[in-house]
Amino acid sequence: MKTNVDSIKSLLIRDLTSLEKEIQSYEHEPDIWKLDGEIKNTAGNLTLHICGNLQHFVGSIIGKDGYVRKREDEFDKKEVPAADLLAEIDRTKSAVTSALDQFSDQDLESTYPMEVFGKPMTFSYFLIHLTGHLMYHLGQINYHRRLLAS
Repeated sequence: MKTNVDSIKSLLIRDLTSLEKEIQSYEHEPDIWKLDGEIKNTAGNLTLHICGNLQHFVGSIIGKDGYVRKREDEFDKKEVPAADLLAEIDRTKSAVTSALDQFSDQDLESTYPMEVFGKPMTFSYFLIHLTGHLMYHLGQINYHRRLLAS
């Protein structure tokens, strides 16, 4: 099966929706910001990181929406209310949808304008990477939530 824009967009939106559900599933909102044992990143910081990553690489670079990433804030901010995290996820969903709605299947095989990994890559390759990045951190958040609940 050939990769197409709609399938990539569908995966990103599906997993951002799962991210919303994870944040809403914390029994105690302060736990979103809790570090425990070997856990080095909170669910809140990972959420900000996922959103900053997608708003930058998809919303800004592909969609040219003007978003300016402040990557250090993704890990430095603390105690952001869950409602604000959910609003950020919603903004990310909108940025992804808007950017990829302008994009065609033919565009997927053109070269992404940044060499993120030090070499040229196609939009298709990088968007697949971004879906994996989101899923990786979503899994961390799910584990974080379940670990703290036990």
